[in-house]
Amino acid sequence: MGPVTLLSIGVLIVVAGIIALRWHPFIALTAAGLTVAALTPADLLYRSKLDAAQRAALVGEGSRGIPMAAPAGMEKAHESALAHAGKWFVARFTDAFGKGCGDIALVIAMAAIIGQCLLDSGGAKRIVDSLMRLFGVRGTPFAFAGSAFTLGIPVFFDTVFYLLMPLGKALRRETGKDYLLYILTIVAGATMAHSLVPPTPGPLTVAGYFADQVSIGSMMLGGIVVGLVTVSAGIAFAYWANRRWEIPFRESEWASREESSVHHEAGPPPSLWLSLFPIILPVVLIGGQTVLEAMERDLPAMRILGDKNIALILSAGAAVFLLIRSKRQAGGGVKEAVQGALSSGGIIILITAAGSAFGSVLKDTNIAELISNSIEGRETILLIPIAFLVTALIRSAQGSATVAMITAGGMVGPIALGTELSYSALYLALAIGCGSKPISWANDSGFWVIGRMTGMTPLETFKTVSMMMLVMSLAGLVVLVLGAWILPLV
Repeated sequence: MGPVTLLSIGVLIVVAGIIALRWHPFIALTAAGLTVAALTPADLLYRSKLDAAQRAALVGEGSRGIPMAAPAGMEKAHESALAHAGKWFVARFTDAFGKGCGDIALVIAMAAIIGQCLLDSGGAKRIVDSLMRLFGVRGTPFAFAGSAFTLGIPVFFDTVFYLLMPLGKALRRETGKDYLLYILTIVAGATMAHSLVPPTPGPLTVAGYFADQVSIGSMMLGGIVVGLVTVSAGIAFAYWANRRWEIPFRESEWASREESSVHHEAGPPPSLWLSLFPIILPVVLIGGQTVLEAMERDLPAMRILGDKNIALILSAGAAVFLLIRSKRQAGGGVKEAVQGALSSGGIIILITAAGSAFGSVLKDTNIAELISNSIEGRETILLIPIAFLVTALIRSAQGSATVAMITAGGMVGPIALGTELSYSALYLALAIGCGSKPISWANDSGFWVIGRMTGMTPLETFKTVSMMMLVMSLAGLVVLVLGAWILPLV
């Protein structure tokens, strides 16, 4: 069974499992990973653990494609590859699952704590209120987009939307207009941060697929830059759509229940700088270490503080302190907030670890070698739109942006590692993030969250929100292709 067939089987199991069988993404990714691992022939497993030079030096193949003898100096590489080929398929998957947990578990857990503490302390509301005062009523759409993007870095999309949408409704009641503009600008900021900037699970996992080629810091900085461009395109579309369509203001009992579950009225919120500190701290520490590495400078203290795990632990500590200091929660309230965050984060950790393991067994099929051999030199720039389209197809088929990024990253990451790219692999990682936006429709839970919270019909949601996501993703693709061509960063 060849690499292309194995890849097709794996993707089919993920998509069919989620759509037709209504499996949880963790179950679908695990089933796909175990199936591909079980069906991968020993010769492909062997070749996947050798580099290009070692594969070229193979001599005298046995009946299953495994060499009878190894060139001098390559014995250890062959022994390692043979051991991997001889592993039981379940062990290969669980080994990769454990490595995936080790890479992302602590970061995601800390990010979940940061997000929950910002919400419960009132810090998130302080950020929104401050930006709205800064921009004024006329600049409220920009304040919504900026607030949503900032909060979308540590907080999940639906929670950001629950937090900001009541403010959009309040403004609609006061002004009597621009309801669609408020909806779209909130979605624009939150959805792009969700797919471009770690420590949200999708971009965090994708960066890991590219090993040393894409650090968490570079993914953060690159995601923020590309995010500014895509969100700007989303705001432009929002103004155009608001002039073209009038969305009536509709209340719903469901929306009221969800809004009340996010907002807590108890005491004054903390200051703006204290509220922003848990968000800015990891970006400064991790991004700062990335910049120092690019400048080939080494500061021992920064090397420690700039580690993704240390930076997120410090940030989570600051967020917990913010919650305690706010006096909105006391004693058991703080404990409950942390426990709730870890419970929700645990589900995300399972999904991302299963996705990481699925990517690992796809790498074992040697699909990367097959594709990279057909693309060389400047032609490697074609991988950017390919990565975008693969992710978009998976997203459109099964609905989850995070699952689409994890699945596509498992395919594209090994290709980048085995190919001499003419540009930084960061462009590929960000292309996967942009590709996770189209097309949001009925199989996407976020599609229904937006529709129910705003009172829009499915058709109204599709022609406004879904089309804006498509525009933003294409804007991101254009910027990434031009950037890889003009500023390759290599």
